[in-house]
Amino acid sequence: MSKAILLQGNEACVLGAIKAGMRLFAGYPITPSSEIAEQSSILLPKVGGKFLQMEDEIASIAAVCGASLAGLKVMTATSGPGFSLKQELIGYASMAELPIVVAMIMRAGPSTGLPTSPAQGDVMQARWGTHGDHPMITVCPSSVKEMYELTIKAFNFAEMYRTPVLLMTDEVIAHMREGVELKESYEIVDRVRPAEAPSKDYLPYKVEEGSMVPPMPAYGDGYHFHVTGLSHGETGFPTNTPAVHEKLMQRINGKVKENDPNFAINEKYMTDDAEHIFVAYGSVARTSLNIVKRLRSEGVKAGLFTVKMLWPFPKTEYQSLLNENVKNIIVPEMNLGQYVGEVERYTEGKAKVSLIAKASGELFKTEELYNDTMAVISK
Repeated sequence: MSKAILLQGNEACVLGAIKAGMRLFAGYPITPSSEIAEQSSILLPKVGGKFLQMEDEIASIAAVCGASLAGLKVMTATSGPGFSLKQELIGYASMAELPIVVAMIMRAGPSTGLPTSPAQGDVMQARWGTHGDHPMITVCPSSVKEMYELTIKAFNFAEMYRTPVLLMTDEVIAHMREGVELKESYEIVDRVRPAEAPSKDYLPYKVEEGSMVPPMPAYGDGYHFHVTGLSHGETGFPTNTPAVHEKLMQRINGKVKENDPNFAINEKYMTDDAEHIFVAYGSVARTSLNIVKRLRSEGVKAGLFTVKMLWPFPKTEYQSLLNENVKNIIVPEMNLGQYVGEVERYTEGKAKVSLIAKASGELFKTEELYNDTMAVISK
C-alpha cells in the first residue's frame, strides 16, 4: 500500500534519505537548500542518526567523508557558492572512493547572485567542477515525489559505485509542495563489505574478478587501511608509478558508464512519432510538458524527453529518439546554455538543436515558452 502526504521538495529529500539509510547529515545553511538541514536536524535523532551543524561548507563535506569511512550513509546539502567550496572534497571522495550524497539546489548566480530565485546554472559545474578525470553521477528531480525517490536512488548509486553522487535540481522543485503517494517499500542498496577476515595482508582497493568496485569495510571493523587523495594502488598508499595511476584512473572512471542500464531512469512522453522533441530537466520539464500537450491538441507532433540522470549523459536513451521523423530538438534551460551543448553533441547532426534560454531568475511560464517554441518551429 502507498500513503498520500503533502510535502515540500526539500522535506521529501530528507525523508527519502532516511528511507535509504542516511544516519548522518553535516551541513551549513544556504538558501534554497536550508530546509534539508533543518529537517535532518529534526528527523535524524528519531532514527538514531546524527545531525552536525558545521562551521562552513568545506567542514560539512569533510565531516560526511569521515562518517562514510566509518560506515554510515551520509549526506550534505548546499547551493551555488557552497557547491563551489565543496568541489575539492568531492574530488577527494572520487579518488578515495567514498559513498557520499550531495544535495545541490540551484539558484541564480554567479557569486551571491539571486539567492532566492531559481536557475539551472550549475549543470556544467556538477560535471566538471573539480579537477582531474573523475566520474560524476547526477540525478535531477522534476517533482516532489521524484525528490523522494531519486534521493533514494542517489544513495543506492553512491553505495553501489563507491562514489559521490549529486542530487541536483532547481529552487522551484525544492520549495514547491505537492501531494504525493509514497510506496511502503523501495529497493535499498548497501555497500559491499569484504568477505575476507581482517589481516595484515588486506588490500583495501583490490577488486574482485569482473568488478570495478572494491568492497568497503568501515573504520572500526578491524581492517587496517590507508585512505588518501593521492594516487594509489591496491594497498591504498600513495604512488608515483605511471602504470598504477593509469590503471586507477581507468577503473575509477570505467565503473560509471554512460550506457549503464541502472542509469536508464529518464522519461519519454509522446516521442515515438514526434517531429519536435523537448529535452528538459527540473522545473523546466514541467512547463515543457504543458507545451507538448498544447501542441498535440493543435495537431503538432511534439514530445518530451525528461532528463532525470543529467550525468553521465543519457546517450543511449537520447539517441533512440532520433528517428527520421525528428526535425527539431528544443532545449529550454534556466541559464544561457549549458546542457544544450551536450545535447547538440550527441544529436550528431540528425536534427536541428535550438536553445531557449532564460536567465532572469524566474521560472519558465507556459505562454512565453509556447511563443518561443513556435518561433523555433516556424523557422
